[in-house]
Order: sequence, then structure tokens, then C-alpha cells
Amino acid sequence: MSKKPTLSFWQIWNMSFGFLGIQFGFALQNANVSRIFETLGAEVENIPILWIAAPVTGLVIQPIVGHMSDKTWTRLGRRRPYFLVGALLASLALIVMPNSPALWVAAGMLWIMDASLNISMEPFRAFVGDMLPNEQRTRGFAMQSFFIGTGAVVGSLLPYIMTNWLNIPNTAPEGVIPPSVRWSFYIGALAFFLAILWTIISTKEYPPEKMREYEKEERETNRVGVDYNEDPVPKQKFISLGGIFGIIGLAIVLLAYFFGLKKELYILGGLMIAFFVLMLLAWFLKTKNREKNGLIEIFSDLIRMPATMKQLAVVQFFSWMALFALWIYSTAGVTSHIYLTTDPTSLEYNTGADWVNVLFAVYNGVAALVAFSLPVLAKHTSRKTTHFICLMLGGIGMASMFLFNNPDLLIIPMIGIGIAWASILSMPYAILTGSLPSHKMGIYMGIFNFFIVIPQILAATILGFLVEDIFKGRPILALVFGGASMMIAAITVLFVKDVAAGEK
Repeated sequence: MSKKPTLSFWQIWNMSFGFLGIQFGFALQNANVSRIFETLGAEVENIPILWIAAPVTGLVIQPIVGHMSDKTWTRLGRRRPYFLVGALLASLALIVMPNSPALWVAAGMLWIMDASLNISMEPFRAFVGDMLPNEQRTRGFAMQSFFIGTGAVVGSLLPYIMTNWLNIPNTAPEGVIPPSVRWSFYIGALAFFLAILWTIISTKEYPPEKMREYEKEERETNRVGVDYNEDPVPKQKFISLGGIFGIIGLAIVLLAYFFGLKKELYILGGLMIAFFVLMLLAWFLKTKNREKNGLIEIFSDLIRMPATMKQLAVVQFFSWMALFALWIYSTAGVTSHIYLTTDPTSLEYNTGADWVNVLFAVYNGVAALVAFSLPVLAKHTSRKTTHFICLMLGGIGMASMFLFNNPDLLIIPMIGIGIAWASILSMPYAILTGSLPSHKMGIYMGIFNFFIVIPQILAATILGFLVEDIFKGRPILALVFGGASMMIAAITVLFVKDVAAGEK
């Protein structure tokens, strides 16, 4: 049997380099989109519903792209065509976004930008599983964490650099995006495309016949993918699982209607009902023996996901609930709690917003520095223990932001958040790939994204309510809520089974 080759440091570097550009785009989005929305007239309590574009597009795009890339083979390869298409679309979206003339245009561009970023990002996760043997996957995902952190540092700092180093204004008339933000997005578009292009040119993928040989060897010698069940899914499971979501979704919509609850709940309920309808369609196609279609394959793999993936789903849920709170409410929390302003046209607000960009750069810089130490710590302890420690530090850091009144001291909690971020970007994926067969790597990476975007959708539906009604208009308390969520994630990781590490 053929064993998948061990790659050199620079080969892993080249295959991961595209993530530098992807995170450049995400960093600009995460640090500046709330600012753009507020500049164009959005109320702070309505920002979560505008942000819902990001998780919804990921929910739809990633499993489709994953399923398609598993079955793709062209002269450019298996995953690389998707890198290229996503890079082109995302670069164009980054140029258009800061020139939005109205709030609805900016919200629409966020949908397009996030869909494009997801087209490039999803195959990159599967790429590590394709190209690296099991013993190198922790290092591969750590390398992605390094590039994500590095790209995010530069992307987050750009508006600050534009203003403080290049004297490009960070203020503008009401309803106009500041020039420092616009130029940052233009530079981000170029960096995104060039970084993706480097990976496409410098890395060659293994042909399908070689991948089949490598998968057989990994399954028999390293237990990789042994938990995956190839048996057909009984059609009744489509109805039972879909029905549960449909009933819950309908109940949420009815409760929101009759009790006048937040409109965000209609989106959550509507998505659950849409899931039921799709599962019903899959059941109908299965009864007609039309098994060979993407809908049935995606939902069949969802139903028979390995136990390790189900356990990691809980960890991801609480981790990403915390991160979404951080991304949505850092600007509003810091500017209102420390700079004592909510006016997006004021100098104090924009100074605070620029400082949030610096803070985002700090935690991403910490993530980049910590990334290479995570495989070492995991080797001497375990991947689970490593992730537990990192998440706990991140949760404590995020919750402690409430205690600071000096903006300079916010760098301290950012260190903990950065350590957690490095681990979130690597450890769950390193654990997950040990439970997945190579020929299903793309689809399961897409399905795994469900457990990133579902908590974000839930956060978008409840955080506005919490901030306005429970926290009495104090967005800094949303960050305390996020810190508690991340600490819960740390505890749940202890219950995950790492199959490739020999756990039973």
C-alpha cells in the first residue's frame, strides 16, 4: 500500500499561504462592517440582524462547495478551482463594499462577500486532509492558524495605519465611509487574490487514484475514518430528523408572532422550517430511488456523521457563539464603555473604533505567534487538553474586558483571546480529520461549518434582545456573555473522543 508522503515545512507553508489572503478579507469584514453599518444609519440593536448574512451564506455555501469539490477533478485539480473562483469574487466584493451608498447596499454586499470568502475557505480545510498524513495534520492546521493570524493582524491594522502613518482621514461626512476604511478594503482585495494565486501555482494535488490508495492505507494503519458508516440511510430518518426541526421552527415563528417577540426569531424559525422542507424533498427522492443526487448525499452524510464530529459540534457551538459576540459588539462595547460615546460621526467614536482594529490585530498576532507551539503542547499532552487550556484562557480574557476602563489595558484580555483563536482554528479540525475518510473530507468540512454558523445565527437572533432588554443597552455585557460561552466550550471539549489518537 502507498503511504501519503510527509511534506516539508515549505511545502506546508505554500499550501497554506492562501489563508493569509482569506483572513485579510475576514479581518477587514469583522473589524469594520459594524462600523460601516452604523455610519450608514444602522441602530446598534439592529446590527446583529444585518450580520446574519455571514452565517447564513456559510450554512448554504460550504456544504455545497464541499460536496462539489469532493467530486471535482480538473487540470487545475480538486480544490484549487474553488480557491480561484472564490478569490476573484471576494476581491471584487471587497472593492465594492466600502463604496456602498446606502445601508441596504452594504448589507447586500456583505452577503456576496461572505459567500465568496466561503467558496475559497471551505476547500482549504479539506486541502489539509487531502495533502497531509495524519501525523502532520495538527501542524498543517497550525500553519493555517499562523497565516490566519498574520493576515488578520495586517488587515485589522490597516485603517489605523492609514490614519496614523499615512494621514488618510478616518472621519467623513454623515453617511459616508471614511477614506481610511475604503483604501484598506482596496489593499485587502489585492492581497486576497495574490495570496490565493500563490497557493494555486505552488501546490499540486494528488490525483484521484492516488487518494484512494492513501485513504485505504490510513484506514488500515492509523484508524483514520474508521467511524464513518457507508451503509445507506433509511428514508424514515429524513422524516424524523427533519420533522423535529420543522416542529421547533414552527413553534418559534408562532411564539414570535403571537407574543410580539424580536423579528430575528422569524429567521431562526424560518431556517428550521426550510431544513424540514429540504429533508422532506430528500425523503421523496429516496422513495423514488433517485439516490444519486447532491441533496440526498449531503443529508445522508449529515445523518451518519461520526461520533467524534457530534461531540465536537457542541464545542464549536459555544466557541463560535463567543466569537460572534466579540465581532459584533467589540466596537460598540469599547466605544460606549471606555470612550463614552455612541455617535459614529464623533472623533471619540472613530478613535475608539480604530483602537478596536488594533485590539483585533493584537489577538490575531498572538494567534500567529502561538500557532507553532500548539503542536508541541499537543504532543506532550493531547489535542483535547491543549484545546481546553486555550479556550479557558480565551473565555477568561473576553469576560474580563468589562473590568477595564483604560483602552491600553485591553491588550491584556486580547492575549487570552488570541491563544483561544489559534486553537479554535486548528485543534478541532485536527481532531475531526482523524474520524473522516478522505473521499468525504470536503462534504464533512462543509457540514462541520454548520456548527460554526448555527451558533452565529442564534447569536444574531438573541444578542440584540439581550443587549437592548436584558443588558439595558450596554453592549460591553455581550462580551461578558461571550466569555462565559467560551468557558463552557472548554469544559465540553474534555468529552470528545479523538479517534486518531487511539481513544475509544
